[in-house]
Amino acid sequence: MDQQRLRDQFGSHMVRLSRLWRTRLDERLSPLGLTQARWTILLHLHRGGGHLPQKALVERVGVEGPTLVRVLDGLERMHLIERHDCQNDRRTKTVHLTAAAEPIITDIIAIAADLRAEVLDGVTDEELATCAAILSRIAHNLGEDFWDDLP
Repeated sequence: MDQQRLRDQFGSHMVRLSRLWRTRLDERLSPLGLTQARWTILLHLHRGGGHLPQKALVERVGVEGPTLVRVLDGLERMHLIERHDCQNDRRTKTVHLTAAAEPIITDIIAIAADLRAEVLDGVTDEELATCAAILSRIAHNLGEDFWDDLP
């Protein structure tokens, strides 16, 4: 394939790959009753020490506030999160994982690890390091440095 065509198709290939990865993960997590929006929030909370301000979740997940509220409502109905008023500012809510969320998060992490192993089968550590370096450079060129991202 010629170099210009590679460059021209790069973005669409990245989008397709991202969608495919998320679709496969969603398929595997659906028996847990989790959509991408739900498992993403649970993992952000887990990585945030079990709780985060609701505003921080909006920024990390990259959705509008009302969209996040609808997803949080669903997670609350599943008894996986609780929302509390912030001690310093009652207008601000913090979102906390419940004890019921811990085994679910363990399952999410294990399922994501299994998928990752399948997807990366045959990819050497050197190839993966090269890919990560390239993606990091592209992210930096786009004004982001996000190597602490989700599965």
